[in-house]
Amino acid sequence: MLALCLLSAGCAEYGDGDSIARDQAAAEAKALAEKLGGQDRVRDAEYIAATQILEPTTVGTSKPHREPLAWSGGTFADEQATIDVRFTVTVAESQGNFGNLGHSAGQAIRCYRYRLRLYRHASSEEIDCPSVATPPVPTAKPYPAMPDDAVDRLTAALRTATPDTLAATVRAAFPEKHVTVDTATHQNALVAVLAVPAERQCLLLVRKPDGAITAPGYDREWLEPGETGCNTGLYISPPR
Repeated sequence: MLALCLLSAGCAEYGDGDSIARDQAAAEAKALAEKLGGQDRVRDAEYIAATQILEPTTVGTSKPHREPLAWSGGTFADEQATIDVRFTVTVAESQGNFGNLGHSAGQAIRCYRYRLRLYRHASSEEIDCPSVATPPVPTAKPYPAMPDDAVDRLTAALRTATPDTLAATVRAAFPEKHVTVDTATHQNALVAVLAVPAERQCLLLVRKPDGAITAPGYDREWLEPGETGCNTGLYISPPR
């Protein structure tokens, strides 16, 4: 049997569980860096930690557990969000099979620091793990968004508005400062658009001359930075 092993590619060795766990923790950290890249919303680091890091993914046969340890900054303009994450991977003992002698049980704890910017790849580096038994739990503070009843409120405003009162009626129905309003009269139709620009949320409704209120479709790509944006042009002069 020894001679056979020497003549072949080599005998299988009993694997070290700790080493396997370290490799899987590194793979988990790399996968997270890819997931965090390309942030396209203005967010503080705690929001990102709460919504994009707390839920672990699975790498190989390990049981990865990741925990945000610390966070600061945010993806505001040229600023960056910095988040420290601890990965704990536990590997169960494997008895192996033909050609594989298996491996021992093992565990690895590795920590990484991530730096995130708007529309950029995330950078990461391994850091020394701090002695934090129970890290703080990040919370996701809600960001301003389109009101849940926006469709009903805008529909009601359009029903009562006239060409002369359209802008004032819609603005009165939406006093929220984070909601922008754009209105126009086009071919005897009343056009009203609401937007929450930071979230790329847009609501377009049109009251036709016969009184019917519709929600014309449009390409969501027109809401992206550098494109048309959320305004009455989506209906009156849509991109070609």
